[in-house]
Amino acid sequence: INCSIHPSISSFSMDAAVERLKTGFEKFKTEVYDKKPDFFEPLKAGQAPKYMVFACADSRVCPSVTLGLEPGEAFTIRNIANMVPSYCKNKYAGVGSAIEYAVCALKVEVIVVIGHSRCGGIKALLSLKDGADDSFHFVEDWVRIGFPAKKKVQTECASMPFDDQCTVLEKEAVNVSLQNLLTYPFVKEGVSNGTLKLVGGHYDFVSGKFETWEQ
Repeated sequence: INCSIHPSISSFSMDAAVERLKTGFEKFKTEVYDKKPDFFEPLKAGQAPKYMVFACADSRVCPSVTLGLEPGEAFTIRNIANMVPSYCKNKYAGVGSAIEYAVCALKVEVIVVIGHSRCGGIKALLSLKDGADDSFHFVEDWVRIGFPAKKKVQTECASMPFDDQCTVLEKEAVNVSLQNLLTYPFVKEGVSNGTLKLVGGHYDFVSGKFETWEQ
């Protein structure tokens, strides 16, 4: 895959993009931060989020926006196709350390894994051909975390059109991630003793719907 910057992108447009971040912060500071000192002052001392949220990195599905989550309310991890790998100390340590910190240090009460409509990562997973070379350096290997969900969909929904299979897979992949969460000993312990709940979710931005289910 060629990851070089497209030649049509000018330095002017890139400067404008950086400026957009600065003006966005200034708006936040004057309209939110400066007007809510009683809200932000306690956050300076530390955080105590109730939720840990796994969401897709897709730019259309920011959970803070779609769920109205405030600063300090959710410890959030975003990645391709909102995947949670199974426990392994030698691989995916970034995800594992985030889960461990959220559960063991922050004492979150709910872990939510949220899939979404028209997910490119899910489409890539369903499109994978056995034995074919990967097109990306990392993407295919990452979305293979959801392989059990793919096999289930291909077996049970073989008569469905590809796009409809993707819709089913968006939710089945969430279920695989919920199952993978239980391979982390501290998560399993929290669920067993009732201090931690695992929840699946799906955001359909085409129809404007959000649904949840418990593991």
